[in-house]
Amino acid sequence: MAEKQLIIFLDSGDTLIDESTEIRDEHDIVLTAQLIPGAKQMLQTLHERGYTIALVADGYAQSFRNMFLELGIYDYFTAMINSENIKFTKPSPRMFKAAVGALDLSEKDYHRIIMVGNNLSRDIKGANELGLTSVFLSWTPRYPKEPADASERPDYIIEEPLDLLELVETLNNKLV
Repeated sequence: MAEKQLIIFLDSGDTLIDESTEIRDEHDIVLTAQLIPGAKQMLQTLHERGYTIALVADGYAQSFRNMFLELGIYDYFTAMINSENIKFTKPSPRMFKAAVGALDLSEKDYHRIIMVGNNLSRDIKGANELGLTSVFLSWTPRYPKEPADASERPDYIIEEPLDLLELVETLNNKLV
């Protein structure tokens, strides 16, 4: 299998994890949660196809560890960047740049990175400001679906996680 050129950054809440199912402890650490429909199959398929996947999410490292290990998706990620460790939240460029650095990439690789998220003001705006390709997952009813301004306008919109599979192949083929 040819090495995939496209790099995938993924948010967690309402992109992989259904935020309404999160059970938290007294320190706001997520102990358990459920995946949104199709998220595990999407991750597994992308991993099997050879894509590099990085988590870029706001939250606590232990929350992601707890959820992802329990749900069997932890090992699909090459890097896990979270706001607790970076000390910034999206849309700060530091979150995205930390993932770029963790994957031993540089600014010259921005054209081949996509950021997939459910939040226009964080995920999409942050990706757009750096020149990454932004993919809005419009699955959740919890966040606005209309951009507040041009900085929040996604390059692509998908309705559910499995929709990402075809888009990723199309975008990767444009890079080859």
